[in-house]
Amino acid sequence: MPFLMHNWSLVLIAVVSGGLLMWPAIAKGARGGLSPNGAVQLINREKAVVVDVCESEEFAAGHVAGARNIPLNQLEQRLPEVVKNKTVPLVLVCQTGGRAQRALGIAKTLGYDKAVVLGGGMSAWKEANLPLEKA
Repeated sequence: MPFLMHNWSLVLIAVVSGGLLMWPAIAKGARGGLSPNGAVQLINREKAVVVDVCESEEFAAGHVAGARNIPLNQLEQRLPEVVKNKTVPLVLVCQTGGRAQRALGIAKTLGYDKAVVLGGGMSAWKEANLPLEKA
């Protein structure tokens, strides 16, 4: 115990260093969402609809094949028009996953209980070398 009291700064440095080393694993786990391969399986097996909540310019630069573009600020109004069947799974996508997480809350309040987010967004999709469509 006297060692810890006399060397509190070294202990603090060790704790902070350990936290910083663990941060990537913690952040990846907190990111959550569906993996790109899981999304492909959901699309193929359960005919999930992919909804890209990026702005039109980002969508045109590259998106998941067959995705429908509804910018986040229009989601509440346009989602019921674009995806009429609320029982079909939705895969919500954006560039990094942040906007899609916000879109998930909106989709759930609209009654799309099977809505999920592509964890890591289009960045993760590209890292997995999955095909893109360009408009």
